[in-house]
Amino acid sequence: MKHFGLAAALLATTMLGAVRPALADGTVKVGVLQSLSGTMAISEVPLEDAELLAISQLNAKGGVLGKKIVPVVEDGASDPSTFAQKATKLIEEDKVVTVFGGWTSSSRKAMLPVFQRLHSLLWYPVQFEGNECSPNIMYSGAQPNQQALPALTWAEQKGYKKIFLLGSDYVYPRTANLILKKHIAHAGLTLSGEEYVPLGGTDFSSIVAEIEQAKPDIIINTLNGDSNVSFFKQMAAAGMTPDKLPVMSFSIAEPEAQAMGPSLLAGSYTSWNYFQSLPGAANAAFVAAYKVKYGANAVVDDPMVHGYVDVMEWADAVKKAGTFDPKAVRNAAVALGFQDSPLGEVKFAPNQSMVQTGYIGQLQPDGQFKVIWSSPGPIEPVPYDPLTFPGKSCGAHSTF
Repeated sequence: MKHFGLAAALLATTMLGAVRPALADGTVKVGVLQSLSGTMAISEVPLEDAELLAISQLNAKGGVLGKKIVPVVEDGASDPSTFAQKATKLIEEDKVVTVFGGWTSSSRKAMLPVFQRLHSLLWYPVQFEGNECSPNIMYSGAQPNQQALPALTWAEQKGYKKIFLLGSDYVYPRTANLILKKHIAHAGLTLSGEEYVPLGGTDFSSIVAEIEQAKPDIIINTLNGDSNVSFFKQMAAAGMTPDKLPVMSFSIAEPEAQAMGPSLLAGSYTSWNYFQSLPGAANAAFVAAYKVKYGANAVVDDPMVHGYVDVMEWADAVKKAGTFDPKAVRNAAVALGFQDSPLGEVKFAPNQSMVQTGYIGQLQPDGQFKVIWSSPGPIEPVPYDPLTFPGKSCGAHSTF
């Protein structure tokens, strides 16, 4: 027992020493880990900007628990293994108390064992395929029942019966489309084609020819990153512009539309839980603050707002818990209840996913989205689609 007590004391001293650098000199370090280079930079650089905006606003109000927040920024470089390496560095070397970041499901899955092994907490801000529920991740981005399935329901209500699925070849598009195929069949609709290209792929010649042959009523697009530029350009060259063949995208939002040129995408659809055009004082304040910091022509989107809200929810959870301890913060986050945000009223459910409203928007010539459909109210997150993964569910976590 004496040896056990000594070992426990040494372990406690070691852990305390690991935490102290993060809290030294009246500061606390947090990680910001996004792709600042590579194919995903077009989407993730603005997301990093939004996370840093939230941190600067918190610091302007005195920080959290009296400590100034110091962001340690790393580049995931659009590579899952790099994300895992940088997450390890942030936690072990930089001694951050939490990390905000990730975009692709491949990057998240690469980081997940790091956060589990090191008992830390990742705030993940992007829509994804569900089918995962970790005690070490706060999932604020949409589950399939909050984005993909509402889009399919809307398409069916519009009379679109033949659906073509196109995506980047990695975890999220593959699994999201598996779920969509189950619901397409269940609804008596027709799958007119399904194709994938490597992440960052630019050659769509054979796929465009296949789409011309299949003659779908709508394309559901789960391409990510700058592959979208090549796809829409090659579709336009073939005479299949969004006004002639509807496209419903899950990863194109205001910054991508601005970067690609609204004229290329005008008339296309997208399904998200936020648009810059949403009404409300909280959203107006967020948009105004972002433009002040990053320029009058800057635009904001769904993942950016989720990244911003993640930082604010973390801060509120830290205050509620009275500590930066990741497990205590996680438990406090799911106990916060509904809070106002640029997204509207949101909260984290016991399964650590966000309760939020679903919207469908159509891109206008000015690069903004007109909301043409919204869910009746906030949608409870369902990580495991019952039709695709029967018998699987996710509730509150007690372990860490």
